[in-house]
Amino acid sequence: MPPLFPISDSTEHTTTLSMKPLPSSSDVEVATDSDSGEQVYSALFERKTMRHVDWRLLPLLGSLYALSLIDRTNIGIALVTKMSADLVRMDWMLAHATISYHASISSHTFFSNSQAICACAAVGARNLLSGGVITWGAVQLAMGFVPTWEYLALCRTLLGVFEAGFFPALVFIVTTWYKRYEVQKKLAAMHVTSILAGGFSAILAYALSLLDGKGGLSGWAWIFIIEGAATIAFGIASWIFIPDFPDKNTFLTAKQTALVLRRIEEDRGDSVPDSLRGKVLLHLSDWKIWIFATMYLCVNSPSVRSRILRKFDFERHGLEFGDVSITYHSSLINFVLQAVSVIFFAWLSDRYRMRALFLAIQALMTIIGLALIGYADMSGWRYAGIFLASAGCSASIPGVLAYTSNNIVSQSKRAVTTAITVSFGGIGGIIATTIYRQQDLPRYLPGIIATISLQVLLLILLGIMTVYFWYENKKVKLQKDGQVGGFLYVL
Repeated sequence: MPPLFPISDSTEHTTTLSMKPLPSSSDVEVATDSDSGEQVYSALFERKTMRHVDWRLLPLLGSLYALSLIDRTNIGIALVTKMSADLVRMDWMLAHATISYHASISSHTFFSNSQAICACAAVGARNLLSGGVITWGAVQLAMGFVPTWEYLALCRTLLGVFEAGFFPALVFIVTTWYKRYEVQKKLAAMHVTSILAGGFSAILAYALSLLDGKGGLSGWAWIFIIEGAATIAFGIASWIFIPDFPDKNTFLTAKQTALVLRRIEEDRGDSVPDSLRGKVLLHLSDWKIWIFATMYLCVNSPSVRSRILRKFDFERHGLEFGDVSITYHSSLINFVLQAVSVIFFAWLSDRYRMRALFLAIQALMTIIGLALIGYADMSGWRYAGIFLASAGCSASIPGVLAYTSNNIVSQSKRAVTTAITVSFGGIGGIIATTIYRQQDLPRYLPGIIATISLQVLLLILLGIMTVYFWYENKKVKLQKDGQVGGFLYVL
């Protein structure tokens, strides 16, 4: 069966349609191909197969990503306990420890993760991912025994090194299993798992902090020890169930595997992995990669911003709340709203096959929310600003990743692009860490203004890419007497 969209040698791209809802898979008739003799699969078989893939892939990878998020952010939750009394130089410790984490994420991802992602095909996703979870879990556990902030900064650096390849590998694996206009919903499902887990992790950390004094350890130490031990145990258990790439999977039948590979081949023509050897510099010379990476920097910075504000106990000092338990429980509401926003925008984006428009809406939500946080007089409006900004920036993360992967063809280039994009996300984390300073309480105006500026930059970049993609698509459509001669970029 020939590809649904012929591959052009000169144009890499993806299809784009007007905002008209697509028919559901239940409306698709079963096709036959008597001329070629190739096996054609029914819509029912396809739905059952992909549902099986969903349940095997997304809950497990989402849970692993949730562990990653919990382990990287619980330092802020520990700070609300008496950690600041146990370790000296807390202001400098927090800044250095957080910067060390994001710097190690950025540098390690930038220089080695494109190779690591491709090596994943040889080593196996199971070995790479579970090994990473176990190693950073050990570092997390060790953080419960640090005597000074210097050792804590060292542990955070190691945590960044061991987590650096994890998230880009997750994104890369998901994109190899699904069509382009399915990707954002799948990334969103994985992201929502981590968001909800992050919300409940605040309550869990509060409960663990009540162990203060048990075994001669402080409550903050128990947070690191128990969550680190749980991460190690989950990493060991996950080795059994983590799926590999489509062409090497062991949980599907031969017919199901053939269906998955055919779907990818018809969609974008890269179901078979290609070698990265000799292609890195060629891929890096594509200016679009750097635009996508900068977009991810813009959306990751406000995401880290919300964690920084929790580190500085914004809900109590900035919103006049006086009870630590209120801080923990109110954060759960915020996480639920983020999850709803992520799913809603992912559904819209995949349903109508549009990316830039919804990313622009999310950027505007973030800008309005940040403005309320910084300039509203009533604490209720400022809290509404936190909800709005968090919902906007959280939905943008899978949106930018889907926008990027939709406009990249070949697995080697997608590996390089994912590595560069996630490394720029680490740079966004460094920016958020340095611009939100405790001395700027309670409004954080310098940091808020800088973050709003990043959202304005995101809107400008979206405008540039939309105009460029529209122009390139127009040229492709004019080829061969008006017939489509190659893939179209996603707008």
